[in-house]
Amino acid sequence: MADAERPLNEVNFLTVAEVASVMRVSKMTVYRLVHHGELPAIRVGRSFRVPEQAVHDYLRDSYVGSETA
Repeated sequence: MADAERPLNEVNFLTVAEVASVMRVSKMTVYRLVHHGELPAIRVGRSFRVPEQAVHDYLRDSYVGSETA
């Protein structure tokens, strides 16, 4: 079930620092992904929260495999 279809109390949100840690990138990279619309997020005050499943989906969709043509 997609996060948009789940009740909010069932969605696990991550901070920008947590996303950066999972993805092994800088917090600035996460902010860039959020601001460019590549990673969905909600704003809570002055900070962002990213649905955990969105991080996994982004990583899965960005995977570069060795495909033979």
